This record gives sequence, structure tokens and C-alpha cells, in this order.
Amino acid sequence: MVDVLQIVSLPYSRNAGAAFAALADLPCPVWLDSGQPVARGGRFDILSADPVCNLALTAAEQAPFEALDDLLCELAPQEVDQQLPFCGGAIGYAGYELGATANFLPADTRDTPLPAGHFGLYTWALIIDHQLQAAHLVFHPACTEVQKRDLTARFRALKWESAPQTEAFKLSGGFRHEFGADEYQVQIQRILDYIRAGDIYQANFTQRFQAQYSGTPLTAYLALREVAAGPFSAFLSMPQGDILSLSPERFILADGNFLQTEPIKGTAPRSEDATRDSELANALAASRKDRAENLMIVDLLRNDFGKICERGSVRVPNLFELQSFANVHHLVSTITGQIPDDLEFAQVLEATFPGGSITGAPKRRAMQIIRELERSPRGVYCGSIGYISSCGRADSNIAIRTLTASNGNIHCAAGGGIVADSDPAAEHRECLDKVRVLMETLEARFS
Repeated sequence: MVDVLQIVSLPYSRNAGAAFAALADLPCPVWLDSGQPVARGGRFDILSADPVCNLALTAAEQAPFEALDDLLCELAPQEVDQQLPFCGGAIGYAGYELGATANFLPADTRDTPLPAGHFGLYTWALIIDHQLQAAHLVFHPACTEVQKRDLTARFRALKWESAPQTEAFKLSGGFRHEFGADEYQVQIQRILDYIRAGDIYQANFTQRFQAQYSGTPLTAYLALREVAAGPFSAFLSMPQGDILSLSPERFILADGNFLQTEPIKGTAPRSEDATRDSELANALAASRKDRAENLMIVDLLRNDFGKICERGSVRVPNLFELQSFANVHHLVSTITGQIPDDLEFAQVLEATFPGGSITGAPKRRAMQIIRELERSPRGVYCGSIGYISSCGRADSNIAIRTLTASNGNIHCAAGGGIVADSDPAAEHRECLDKVRVLMETLEARFS
């Protein structure tokens, strides 16, 4: 076995779907998807499959991120390559419920369609760099020669211009809503009562939607990414089911000692009329309510970073930046910091998980209210999907605009941040604005 990283160059193409379809027959295929060419801002697609081992986590796990760190220790560290984000390592997801213990809350052990968390240890990856227009197969020294030959042959034989080969997918009916409009608004009013009582400043309240399906969820994902891809999208397939994420939101990026998080708070719908669309964007950018909502989460995440970052290193280089996606406009802020040399990314996750943009502030009390008022556990939704590389880099999303498919049921969810001047009816409309394009696309194409 060669003891250094091996890199094989391949033709560049933005058709990552065809590449993923070429490896979808292997165990536990994963695709961290930049959303190209639909989404703005994404640089890398990272595809892999056939992990050497898997880590499945339960909601009762007392130290889930320590277990993740132990998994990473199975691969030898690699030197950083400035053009490669991933050199072998862990890829997977941590569901929302894994954040309970670190926030001093009892475990939520109600059933979810997929495990509370799942990571595979992957020894190779296809990396497509859309900035440099380059594609490479990257093999960690732990990758076997048999794998290297098979994978190199697969991708060299790939017809990059061809559409991905997919199988049938069908919904047997429309999506059912967990709350009616009136029921949803009653829960929002209860959150407003907590805010007026001084318990919290903000809580992120969500609801779930469910439909029955048959066939291959990858087909549904490829349809969804045509209309709603985000720069932090992902498709993960596991024995228990599949995850289809069209997320626009980064959780935490780590590059050596550098950390960055980019919370989204503040939403307005898009319009097909250019003038109206511009008016909606400008109104969002000027909205005192949405800016206040965003600022509360910026302060929460500054506090989370302050637990682990070097004193004085936490900064906010961008505040209330307007970003536009397929179906909505958002306000996005950026927080950065520097961590000590001896801190691992798993410890960063433990200190900051789940993301503040999908809990509320203060975080612990908001999470208690979420547990009280939401009817079901969140699971993958509002957790995080991403990678931790053996070269010391990591990146992760906030798993919003995210569906799970298992046992013939497909679930999605949406919600929003509730603050003192929130209007319950408007919050219900915003919730549906966020998820409408996902449900309507699947219902229109596959019913």
C-alpha cells in the first residue's frame, strides 16, 4: 500500500448527478452537493460510497460527538492540500435530538424515521471543483487497490454529458400537514406568551409534512434540485432510508483553526414579476422585525463561538446580507473565530449544536419550549449534514429544506423564528412559503 494520498484527474463537468448515479449501487453512497448550476455560492461537490465502517447514533447517546471523534481516529491524518476540501474522513449527519445532552436537557427518544445520527468513514472521494473547473478522484492511503481500480474505471467510462440514469418514483397522494392553519397559529400565540413572560426572546417553531411514496428517492432529489438546489445541498443513502437536503444554510466551516458560521434569519417569498420581486427583497432588507430576529441569532452564535474560540477572535464580518434563492429571499450574517490548536471539530460541534438559527434564544429555554409545543421529534431536519476530513477541514449545513424517505414515507418540515412582534397568520404563511416548492414539485411530477 502506498502511504501517501493519491489523486487521479478526471474531466470536469457540472453534471454531478451522472457521477452519483454511477456509484449509487455501492453501499451508503453520499453526495455533498454544491447545487450547481442552480444555486449561487457553492464551490465543491463531494461524492463517495462504500465506507470502511459506520457509526449509528441514538438520541440517548451521552457523548455523541466523542463517538464521532473516535471514528475519525481510525484514519491516519493527511497533509492539507489547498485545493482539496476532503482527503478521506467522516461524512454523514447529526440529527437535532443529538444536541439535548450538551444543552443539559433530557434525551428525546421518540421514534424518528432514521437514526438520530449516522456517519460513515470514507477512504476516497470524487471532488468536483466548480471554481477551478477541475475534477479529481482522491484516495486516502487506507483505500484498497481493488477499490482504486474499480472507481477509476467507473468514472473514466462515464459519459459526463448524459442525463443521470434513474428509476421510477411515485407519490401515492399529496402531503399531509401536521397542523392546520388555526392550530399552527395557536402554537405561535403560546410562544408569544412565553416571550412576553420573559422566558425567551425568540423560538424557532416548525411543523412536519408527510406523504407516501414508492420507488427511488434519488429520482425525487434530482427533480427537486432542478428547482430548489441550495449551495449546501446533499443526498445521503443508508440502509434505513435516504436524506434529500436542498439547504441554503451553512452551519460551521472549519479550516485548520479558522471557524465560520452563516445563520439565516429573515425570509420573504420570491415573485415571478421582476419589479415585485425587487420590492419584496428591499422590504426584507429594511425590515426591523427580520433584522432584529437575525441579530438575536448572531448574538447567540457569538456566544456559542465564545465558548471555544480564542479570546477576542470572534468577529461578525457580514451582518444582514440579502441573499436570494429559488423560492425565497433571506437575510444572512457571518460570524468567524479562531480555535486553539488542541481543539477537534467534534468538540466544536458539541459546543454549538444544534445551530442557533433553528432553536431560538436563549438556546436552552427555546429548546424546552420547542419540545413542549412541537408534536414530533425533528430528526435529521434542523440537524446538520457534512464532512470532517482527515486533513483538518470540515464543513456542514443546517438541514433545512430537507426531506427524509424511508419505509414508504417521505417527510419534510418547515418553520420560522418567532419574536415579540410576530403575527401568527404571517408566520404560518412564511412556513408554507419555505416548503411549498418542495411539496408542489413532487406532487406535480410524481403523483
